[in-house]
Amino acid sequence: MSSGGLRGGVLAIVMGVTAIIGGCGDDPTAPEFEVIEEVDFHSSLNIDLSQMTRLTSGVYIEDLVLASDSTALLAAGDIAVVDHTGWLVSGEVFSQGLFSYRFNANPREVIPGFQDGMAGMRVGVTRRIIIPPAEGYGASPPGDIPSGAVLVFEVELMSVNSG
Repeated sequence: MSSGGLRGGVLAIVMGVTAIIGGCGDDPTAPEFEVIEEVDFHSSLNIDLSQMTRLTSGVYIEDLVLASDSTALLAAGDIAVVDHTGWLVSGEVFSQGLFSYRFNANPREVIPGFQDGMAGMRVGVTRRIIIPPAEGYGASPPGDIPSGAVLVFEVELMSVNSG
């Protein structure tokens, strides 16, 4: 195929995808996504967005417990062992317990906002992570999580093992 034909084909694909994405906003049956800055967090969550750091992804983070600089820093490919609790903005717990995953190695192991929120953590740190729907489960959540929900996590990095 000539380079002009290849460019034309790529342009047609991009235009088609753009039309599909553009049309999604007009779908009256599409779920509404909660907006972090507009939701009313349950008082039990003790959330003050003005005390948190907003990442470029829209994820908010706040370190609740710090660790010394001598503790292990989480790096791409490491196996992270975390203790976590996940809440909806209503204060309802939807997930809790220990689990491990390979940090920034397999994007399907955890939601993108969780990856973003864990970046830069050291062992022993406890961090609050607030995840917008687009970086969480979006319109296709598992279990009892509502479609388009903002997610709140409190995560302690228990250990890091080099992968």
